[in-house]
Amino acid sequence: MAALSRRSYSLLKPISATHPYAAHLHRSFSTDTTPFTVETSIPFTSHKCEPPSRSVETSAAELMTFFNDMARMRRMEIAADSLYKSKLIRGFCHLYDGQEAVAIGMEAAITKKDSIITAYRDHCIFLSRGGTLKECFAELMGRKDGCSKGKGGSMHFYKKDSGFYGGHGIVGAQVPLGIGLAFAQKYNKEDHVSFALYGDGAANQGQLFEALNMAALWDLPAILVCENNHYGMGTAEWRAAKSPSYYKRGDYVPGLKVDGMDALAVKQACKFAKEHALKNGPLILEMDTYRYHGHSMSDPGSTYRTRDEISGVRQERDPIERIRKLILAHDIATEKELKDIEKEKRKEVDEAIAQAKESPMPDPSELFTNVYVKGYGVEACGADRKGVRAVLP
Repeated sequence: MAALSRRSYSLLKPISATHPYAAHLHRSFSTDTTPFTVETSIPFTSHKCEPPSRSVETSAAELMTFFNDMARMRRMEIAADSLYKSKLIRGFCHLYDGQEAVAIGMEAAITKKDSIITAYRDHCIFLSRGGTLKECFAELMGRKDGCSKGKGGSMHFYKKDSGFYGGHGIVGAQVPLGIGLAFAQKYNKEDHVSFALYGDGAANQGQLFEALNMAALWDLPAILVCENNHYGMGTAEWRAAKSPSYYKRGDYVPGLKVDGMDALAVKQACKFAKEHALKNGPLILEMDTYRYHGHSMSDPGSTYRTRDEISGVRQERDPIERIRKLILAHDIATEKELKDIEKEKRKEVDEAIAQAKESPMPDPSELFTNVYVKGYGVEACGADRKGVRAVLP
């Protein structure tokens, strides 16, 4: 009976090859970069291209990094929910919990020289690009030490030195900007690509197709990533789109549908997309994902979908739980060690919030910075446009 039980456990391991290091202590695994192969949860579905292999190369160190980073993101977003309800975060606030695998998998396949631009659900993308928890919470609370100096808030995170260009509040408007980033990369003969992220709610925007047409005409190294969480605000995708197969929307542009709840599948798809875009021009990636919170903090998220639906996704497809199962299946860490990591992330988040609260509000003079180009003598006049009230820096 014990032998049968062991055999069943082995068969349930979600890997495509027997791991050669099963006898090693799992503690040495956490920093072990020895590669092994894992198979993605489901096959990729392609449009006008050959899909990448389901066999993804990873390592114990990478899986532990994935778990650490996603646990930090999840805790950050849960804390942001509490801060908003305590009125320490004002304005709009769109949370990313449930979609962490997209940010993590994409980052694992590219470098900081590659560009990313997204919409307003941007906290975790900023974190994956190297931003700090303190910068996140300070920005959310409108403080000076925030990543946009407290002037952008939830929807306008930014980190240019790591290739992150926002954080945009106008639905779909970031896509043409992302194509512009790709144009600059090709113009400057750089060996890098640009990822323009948007949701299924923005997928019917005219500007998206205009920008995609230009990218295809000029073979730009642009990758359009549709984060399809299945609801544009409170509207289900099937009610808003005659064809919700967003990866096929490019027509003449190749596309790939990816399990966006599987970090390794996202990594494999983004690696494939980068290689394709550098050689052949644009590609569309549709990430099949899911958000646990409502569209924004003003949306309870339960009027247009059932609680059973949400809990079903949590139980069957949660990106953190998938990585947890892989780590346990490969004896990389114990359940207790993983729980300790999650406790550590709670502490990190609490400390970052405390630091962010100590950050001062921006000086009123900051209202006039980053608006006009310096050195051109811009003047501010009164309502009558006669008397000069101030010369802006």
